[in-house]
Parts: sequence; structure tokens; C-alpha cells
Amino acid sequence: MTAPQSTPTAPAGNGTGPAPGGKSGEGAAPGATPTGRGADLALLGVAIAGVSMSAPLIAATAAPALAIAFWRNAMAVGVLTPVALWRHRGELRRMGRRALTLSGAAGVVLALHFGLWLPSLTMTSVATSTALVTTTPIWTTLILRLRGHRPPALVWAGTALAVVGVLILTGIDMSTDTRALAGDALALAAGLAAAVYMLLGSEVRRTATTTAYTYVCYSTTAFALLVACLVSGSALGGYDGRSWLKIAALTVVAQLLGHSLLNRVVRGLGPSTTSTAILLETPGAALIAALWLGQTPPAAAYPALVVILAGLALVVLADVRREQ
Repeated sequence: MTAPQSTPTAPAGNGTGPAPGGKSGEGAAPGATPTGRGADLALLGVAIAGVSMSAPLIAATAAPALAIAFWRNAMAVGVLTPVALWRHRGELRRMGRRALTLSGAAGVVLALHFGLWLPSLTMTSVATSTALVTTTPIWTTLILRLRGHRPPALVWAGTALAVVGVLILTGIDMSTDTRALAGDALALAAGLAAAVYMLLGSEVRRTATTTAYTYVCYSTTAFALLVACLVSGSALGGYDGRSWLKIAALTVVAQLLGHSLLNRVVRGLGPSTTSTAILLETPGAALIAALWLGQTPPAAAYPALVVILAGLALVVLADVRREQ
């Protein structure tokens, strides 16, 4: 399975440029039609379903977390290589130095996200780590503001409401333990790294196709994680057959479908909408774990899902209003 394709177009004032009419802000690409937005939202739903499988699959796989992160990226690169080098060589050549540099930077930041968040899960509680890493949309909005953009009030309100939904589901168990505080800091930094990754991707996707961008990004991520595994001593092999099958499934659903589709839709929907939607991964993973692993979801899962959806709706509404 390969990442969805898209034809490069002239740069548009979407995720990181001024909005139409001279208004500074972040949103969907100018001129995006309701039909195009509807298709992007549908693909975004598939992407969220894909990344929601990540935590349950990792939890069920008997392998080191960093090694799992490496193999999911390395396998994705293996799938994309013949497609990218055979059918899309021209797209890679046309990326230009700036797009290649930004794609490589996105890959390093994605590896940093994995390298920070996964260890935090063993240092602090899963609930706290999850709550802190899903601060991504807050970081995204703040970074856009520091860059001179003025996100509408609805974006701020929707982002805050969606994060509240995650807190309803996970909660934060405060601790004064030094190790737990270090884990909290790692998870918070991982959320910031995810925001930078999303913003870099939205910039590259203004001119580059999904395949070209994801191929360079995932290749860089895989190399960076390989170095991390070698330095940390994480075993890269010796797993049983079931573990390899789960890693392969993780590559397909979370990497090729999940991350690749997020990279596909960020051009049209913008980084704020896309990063806010990622908050749905938390209740999605809880529901999948309930169905697959028999883990009963907490009573707060369903109201939290409603709150997150309400917050996402406000962010999408802000984009629609900006284009009218």
C-alpha cells in the first residue's frame, strides 16, 4: 500500500501563509471547495482511525518501543521506495533544496517525537503522558501566533475545548516524584515536536506531493531512530512471528494510512484543524482497545469524545468562515 498521491500546484496561502484577502491566519487552502474539504475530512477520519490503532498494537507487541518506531518507519520506506524511485522520480527531482531540507527536518522532528514520548510512558503514568503529548494543537496555534498569524477566536476556543475533552478522558495525576516529573517534561516536549512536524509538513506540502514528502521524511525518521536504537541498545531483532506481524500491521494502518493521510490532508485543511483532529486518537485508541484487547473503556470516554468533536467542529467552522 502506498501513500495517496496528489499533483503539485503553485504555492497557496494555506497552512503557513497569509489567508485570502490579506488576512493573516492559518486555515485551509484558498479556493478550497466544499467538495474538496469534505473529501479531506473523510480522509482525515481514516487517518485518525489508523493512528488510533498505534497504541493498542504497540501494547500488544513484544518488542522495545524505540525499535517498533524504527521498524514502522523503515518498513514504510521499503514499501514507498520502488514507487517513489520508479514512478515518482520526477517529483523528487522537482522538490528543490528548500523542500528537501524541510522534509528532512520534519523527519528528524518526527523521530524526536517518538524518542521523547515513548520513554515518557515508562517514567510517568500513561494518563499523564497521553494528556501532555496531546497538547499538540495548543503548540501549533501558539507557534502560528509567534510567526505573525492571528488565529481566529474560534480556533483558540475549539483547541482549548478539544484539549479539555482529552483531560476528561485521561486526567492528570500530579506527582512530585523526580522521575515522574522528568517523564511529564518528555511528554510535553513530544507534543511540541509533533506540532513542529505538522507545521513543517504543511509548508512542504504547499509545493510537494504526498509521496515525495513522506518518502524523504520517513527515510530521515528511520535513519534517526536507527541511530537512537543503536545508541540505547534497543534490540532490533529476535522477536517472534506474531510480533513481526503486529509491526507490519502497525506500518500499514498507523504509518502508511495514518501519518501519510495526515500529510495528505494538511495542505487542504491546515495544521490547526489537522492537529486538533489528532486528539481523537485518545478516545479512538480506548475504544479499539476495548473491542480488541478486552479493556473496558472508562465511563468518561464517550462524553470526552463528544467534547473533542465539538472542539474540532469549532476549528473547522473557523476555516469555513474565513473562506466566505
